[in-house]
Amino acid sequence: MTDLSKYTSFHVGGPAGKILQVSTQEEIIAAIEEAGDSPILILGGGTNVLVSDSGFEGTVIRISNNSVQAEVDACSGATLTIGAGEDWDELVATSIDRGFAGLETLSGIPGTVGATPIQNIGAYGHEVSEFITRVRTYDREKKEIRTFTNSECEFSYRSSHFKSHPGRYVVLEVQFQIRRGEMSDPITYAELSKKLGVDMGDKASVTDVRKAVLELRGAKGMLINSQDKDSWSAGSFFTNPIISQQAADGLPNAAPKWPLTDGRVKISAAWLIENSGIHKGDEVGGARISTKHVLALTNAGTATALDIATLARKARDQVQNTFGITLEAEVNLIGIEI
Repeated sequence: MTDLSKYTSFHVGGPAGKILQVSTQEEIIAAIEEAGDSPILILGGGTNVLVSDSGFEGTVIRISNNSVQAEVDACSGATLTIGAGEDWDELVATSIDRGFAGLETLSGIPGTVGATPIQNIGAYGHEVSEFITRVRTYDREKKEIRTFTNSECEFSYRSSHFKSHPGRYVVLEVQFQIRRGEMSDPITYAELSKKLGVDMGDKASVTDVRKAVLELRGAKGMLINSQDKDSWSAGSFFTNPIISQQAADGLPNAAPKWPLTDGRVKISAAWLIENSGIHKGDEVGGARISTKHVLALTNAGTATALDIATLARKARDQVQNTFGITLEAEVNLIGIEI
């Protein structure tokens, strides 16, 4: 049996009952139907998952279908239909190289295209839901292909209809609409505007934005590098909590706060962790808080999944005890809890 540590960015995870490698939509569906009602685990890049040390008893399906179809309009831009197994950052880089704009702030996010609508990935002021027009899936419950429009995906902060129904839908392909252009949308994220040397609300070239985002992510250990154990992680382990205005008013003024249109407030999980007594470099067994960013939990080289989960639990409990706010994992937990 093959350990899943070979296929995850944490480099942890026990054996899989069965591993299937698929590269077409037909093969994906055949693998799902072969599994029947038994558990399946869909793995693309393995960059947003923590698998237990006991492994996964069901069928692991590794998707590598990277089909790319593009319909380009000289004026409006391009409609891209991308297979679930395509590497996300390669898609971002290619879109910029071919003269399109929109995806640049999402540069450097690890993983495959199929995961992007599930998590509604986002960074530096933008979310992928802004560019998705439809998502084609296989519905395991009804045993049929179902295509979702953007509104039917029920996107919200780091969530979607697919995430709310775990195990039911397998993403086959995602369609994006992006515009032609050399300039970004207005920069709305303070850290990025500072890095670019532009005012908030100004635009910058998409190549400069991508370069700046990659440098910012790299400085935080948020770019996967097999030679750097400080990047043996799943990126941000926790989501930024969304709390009531009243609860936000009770936090110190120094806490970064982002008001939302529904009256609630998003709070920086990194600030909460760092100000609860958890520090960069803190360790539990072979697991370590990144030396670059407190939101990244890493495998320092000898960690088990239990070590990482224990460190995550410590950080979550410290924040709960200090601020009364419960952090939620952004990472998918397979056979393990925190």
